[in-house]
Amino acid sequence: MVDTDRIVGAAKEFGGKVQGAAGDLAGSSRTSAEGRYREAEGRAQDIYGQAKDTLRDVADNVSDYAGDAYERGGTYLRDGSRVVGHRVEENPFIALVIAGAVGYGLALLLHGRR
Repeated sequence: MVDTDRIVGAAKEFGGKVQGAAGDLAGSSRTSAEGRYREAEGRAQDIYGQAKDTLRDVADNVSDYAGDAYERGGTYLRDGSRVVGHRVEENPFIALVIAGAVGYGLALLLHGRR
């Protein structure tokens, strides 16, 4: 969707060009200057509208990427849990030793040696 500032800005820019050209043809420096001013004002408004469109597109893309990353993370978590569960079923003693070592390491980190 095109921002309304882009449309209005383009119209002002075109109107300013026409007014400036008419002022040049008529030899009116005031009309020509007003036209150039309106042209610059329209160009600035058009650029502002383009910036708003770009930011809107970036925000939409970021939202899409975040949603994709969240879904992928959930898939990896489920796959990892399934693999760990399978390994624990195959080797319960080794899993128990690993869990004990992790628990001991955490206890040392939390309480330290006294």
